[in-house]
Amino acid sequence: MRLRSILWPGLALFAGLASAGTPHGRPLPAGATVPLAEAIAGFEAHAGRPQRFGGRIVEVCQARGCWLVLEDGGHVARVMAGDQDFAIPRDAAGSAVVHGVLARRELTPRQARHLAAESPAGMAVAPVEYRITADGIEIAP
Repeated sequence: MRLRSILWPGLALFAGLASAGTPHGRPLPAGATVPLAEAIAGFEAHAGRPQRFGGRIVEVCQARGCWLVLEDGGHVARVMAGDQDFAIPRDAAGSAVVHGVLARRELTPRQARHLAAESPAGMAVAPVEYRITADGIEIAP
């Protein structure tokens, strides 16, 4: 799709949209992307319903690519690739937009050890984490 700009005194508005990145899972529906920091700060308003969230990739599951960790403004959330029905490249980096449902999840010690074992450097995992179960992810180039 071609991008067309409409000039408004000193401002260029884009009338067409190109793909934001490499898709994984289902295509992301149109709509506003909520920065992860904003979503976590206003957790009650953003939890429990599907929407778009954006942030920077800081970790990816090294076993199967079944999750990634997004960071934005010092806030982090683990993004699960649906019911593990798609995978994220283990070397994924940069920014990402995900479509899914935000929740707060308490992990058992066994779950925390499992996730730590799959992280790039065996990083410690908090016993309570924010989690997005995503049906689609776009990773920016």
